[in-house]
Amino acid sequence: MKTKTEFATKLGLIAATVGSAVGLGNVWRFPAETHTNGGSAFLLLYILCVLVLGIPVMLAEFSLGRGSRADAIGAFVKLAPGKKWWIVGSCAVLASYLILSYYMVVAGWTLEYLVESMSGGLYESSEMTAGDVSQRAYFAAKMDEYICTDWKPLLYSFGLIAINTGVLLGGVRGGIERLSNWLMPLLFVILMLMVGVSLSLPNSMEGVVYFLEPDFSKITPGVVVNALGQAFFSLSLGMGILITYSSYYPDNTKMTQTSVIVALLSLLVAVMMGLIIFPAMKSFGLDNEPIQGATLVFVTLPQIFGRMPWSELWSSLFFILLLVAALTSTVSISEVSVAMLEDRFKMGRRRAVLTAMVPLLVLSSLCSLSFGSLSDFKIFGKTIFDTLDSFTTNIMLPLVSLGVCVFIGWFAPKHLMKEQLSNYGKLRNSTGGLTEWIIRYAAPGLIILIFIYNYL
Repeated sequence: MKTKTEFATKLGLIAATVGSAVGLGNVWRFPAETHTNGGSAFLLLYILCVLVLGIPVMLAEFSLGRGSRADAIGAFVKLAPGKKWWIVGSCAVLASYLILSYYMVVAGWTLEYLVESMSGGLYESSEMTAGDVSQRAYFAAKMDEYICTDWKPLLYSFGLIAINTGVLLGGVRGGIERLSNWLMPLLFVILMLMVGVSLSLPNSMEGVVYFLEPDFSKITPGVVVNALGQAFFSLSLGMGILITYSSYYPDNTKMTQTSVIVALLSLLVAVMMGLIIFPAMKSFGLDNEPIQGATLVFVTLPQIFGRMPWSELWSSLFFILLLVAALTSTVSISEVSVAMLEDRFKMGRRRAVLTAMVPLLVLSSLCSLSFGSLSDFKIFGKTIFDTLDSFTTNIMLPLVSLGVCVFIGWFAPKHLMKEQLSNYGKLRNSTGGLTEWIIRYAAPGLIILIFIYNYL
């Protein structure tokens, strides 16, 4: 019988898992939520949600993965043979694949902006040095030029699919782990450099105060739900990634320690992004501008870089940072489907990778073209891209997480989680009882609360 591949080193294990968690949720969703929902009041809520809910659910997925040594579907098949729990794993694989189809498009935009930043194309016109309104209009027009056309975004998306394919063909150790060992340190080096530059700008401390001074008047039940959703999204819960990656963990991996490290590093990235964005926006008088997702990344930040010396350098560094986050995320999401094809259908690595990646050429094309020639095609009033984003983020991921919690809490083999967190009694697990209580009661209740708030 073929032995399950394992990560070669503890550093590689941590780097790969952190890379799977650090993505666009940390880079652009977190600053936007913080800006809208009371500064550090939202930050404190988010931290609380990560520590109280995110880490326990992460440990549940870790226990499923290493306890079964199987893919996201096979974990349920092995641990509950003859039962229908494999449907939860199937939903995780489907959700991750649908997310991948539009995530590749966003990653492609990032690569395109990196190329344009390095070549000077992003800052080629004197219009960008005009007043605030003209600058914003200039970069908004650039975003339309780069994103809302057909062929260039398609080509960059295909380029990201090709890069992912090459990494995945290298396997768990030679591809995923090696990539993570190089890219995650690079990500933190660029983050620290850009934090230093942002904090050195005039009046930057006013932006730090805005970011770190809580406004509790803005905390509403909706903001609490947003913080819960941000915690799930930023830790990649419900996608099958953590189940898949933990199936590669060696038996001596300290999973509680790993989950805390991953969660804290993910939080650190989010906080550092806040320390980059808010001081810079305040310094250049852009703190009243709306910051939402793509607009923040592709309009507001290029506007800021355009006012700094060496605009192309800072813009290039930022988009390298974003590309690193996108690449480590897309590779980890892709591995969910690849591992499933290897385990369920007994495919070799090469065949599994190609089977998973080739259909993305079609699915990602549809998502990309929904900003161009397919922009008028709507599904319940939304573009293809927005439909997949909303369906996976608001419905599928919470459902999978709910299924994982109910299964681990009530239906998994007795003592599965306790055995996994203690490495079969070799480690002391003082928080095991609390973690199991959260998985059984608190986490399902809070996930249901997200559903109720979103749809009632």
